[in-house]
This record gives sequence, structure tokens and C-alpha cells, in this order.
Amino acid sequence: MTILGNRFLTRRRALIAGAAAVGAAGVGLRACGRVEAPVDEQGRVRLRFATDWRAQAEHGGFYQALATGAYEKRGLNVQIVQGGPAVNVPQLLASGAVELGLGSNSFVAMNLVASGAPVRAVAAFFQKDPQVLMTHPDAALDGIADLDGRPFLLSQAGIETFWVWLKATYGFTDAQLRPYAYDPAPFIANARAVQQGLLTSDPYAVAQQADFEPRVFLMADEGYPSYGGLVLAPNAFARDNAAALRSFIAASAEGWRDYIRGDAAPGDALIRKDNPDMTQAVLDQARDRLREAAVVDGGDAALYGLGALTVERWQAFFEVASKAGVYDAGLNWRDAFTDNYLPGRG
Repeated sequence: MTILGNRFLTRRRALIAGAAAVGAAGVGLRACGRVEAPVDEQGRVRLRFATDWRAQAEHGGFYQALATGAYEKRGLNVQIVQGGPAVNVPQLLASGAVELGLGSNSFVAMNLVASGAPVRAVAAFFQKDPQVLMTHPDAALDGIADLDGRPFLLSQAGIETFWVWLKATYGFTDAQLRPYAYDPAPFIANARAVQQGLLTSDPYAVAQQADFEPRVFLMADEGYPSYGGLVLAPNAFARDNAAALRSFIAASAEGWRDYIRGDAAPGDALIRKDNPDMTQAVLDQARDRLREAAVVDGGDAALYGLGALTVERWQAFFEVASKAGVYDAGLNWRDAFTDNYLPGRG
């Protein structure tokens, strides 16, 4: 199992377990009084923000905002709590160990609602979920529909999430599934195989080990409705710290704009400080892919600004997932998000 591949499995398992933990703690969170963020000696509001994995380009905008002073100039003292295999973001939110957290995809926010947790997504800094499918180079492949009949190397986490959409959209069947242990060797050895991956890491990792550049299909470009890079906030905290939350989102948007379109060196320096195993080469190619695919500033963000969330996207996501039996059809999916704290709101 590769380090890059293990990231997705561990992150997914932690988020599922964490959603249940937050749900169990939900009564206590609802019952508490005012939840005001602490203030430091300089009068800045202190916010602890837990990411979903070790520092990487997928967190670049937040590190950029920290490095360039975008948070500080808005009266915030932000601490980024680096994620990893032992870090469970929903549990940190439930315990009050952090004020804000990062969710990898729309399933995270919807799972929180399904478990009764009083936590919502308040911004989406990835307008496209970076989940991809990879194949060997093949000029005959025009899109995902052309993968019918091929074997899919998917993890259990992938089967529980994006495979639901793939089956509903393209008519793929479970007979195509093959076990995936986060080792690219079976994919590299099978010219017809399809392997899951993350846009920012797995195509690069495969290219380093194989004698070819994999063909990459970003599911979001073919209609996969999940967001990524979700900022999660407990409802009570958001209610009682609205100004600070709006400032955090505005500063993060500035950071992401600079990281993707400007000089990313300040953010990269902090990423590599927090995660010494990260290399500049990996950061550079990941940022290039985020930029080229318009993951951050495309889609709804091009219309409404970075971090945008829309009812239409969430409804489309819920309809696919609920029809597949992932969620009860009566679940109030609107509780998964709010756009009240985005720039220009409130």
C-alpha cells in the first residue's frame, strides 16, 4: 500500500467513525450556551482549524493565508492543526478541541446530518471533488462511459462513495469491481484496468513507477456533484462567532486565490515545515493540476466567488446518494450546509 493511497482509506474511515461520534455528542452541543471563541493578548480571535490529512497542496490556500497574514489582518489568530491517520476531524469538533475542520467531500457533511450532528459545511474551496479514474493510455477512450466492461480497482471507501454515482450514471455493475489495496502494481500490469485516485497525487505517483503517463478522468468534469475542501463549523459556534467565521472564510478565499494564481512560495514553505516528508516537486505538480482543472476557481466559484455553495449542487448530490440507498429519502439534506457566512452574505 502506498502512502498516498493509504491516505484516502484512513481519512474515509476516520470521517465515518467521527460522524457517529459527533452525532452521539450532538445533544450536548445543542444544549450548551454561548460558544465564543477565545481572544489572544492582542485582541485577535483564536481559531483552531483541523485539516483532513498531513500538510499538502490540497490545504495550500489555508497555509498561504496564514503565511501572508491574511488571517491576522482580519483580526484572527489561526492555528492549523495538521491531520493524519490518528486525527479525527469530527471528533475534534465534537470535543471542542478545534473550532473549525476540513471535510474531504460532500459525503462528510451529509454523514454528519445523517448521524444527527449539529455541524454544517460553511464553504467549499474545491468546486470539484478531486477524485479521478485512471487508465492506461488509450486513444479510443473519450470519457468515463467508455470504461464499461473494464475491471475497476476500487477501495471499500470508493465503493461506498463515488461508485454509487458511477453506477447510477453509467450503468456499471458490481461485477466489474476488483479489490484495491492501494498498490498500483496490479493497475500497471493490466492494460484494461481502471484505478481510482486523487487528481493531485495518484497520477503523479503512477507515472513515477510506470513507463507511461496514465489517462486521467476527473469525475467532476462529467457531472459528479460532490464538493471538496469543505470548511465545517458546529452550528452553535457559527451562530455565536459569525463575524470571525466570515473573516476566516474571506481570508481563506484570499489565500486560495494567491496560492493558485500567485506566488505560492509562502504557503509551500509552511506546508513543508509542518510536513517534512512533502517535496516541492509533489507540491508543484499538485498545484498545477488544481489550476488546470479549475478545482478551486471554476464551477460555482466562477459565478459566486471562492468557497461558493449552492442548493442545486447539494440537492443533486443528495438525490443520487439517496436513490442508491446511502441516505434515507426523508433526510433533511439542507441541514448539511449554509451559505450565510460566505463573502457578501450577512
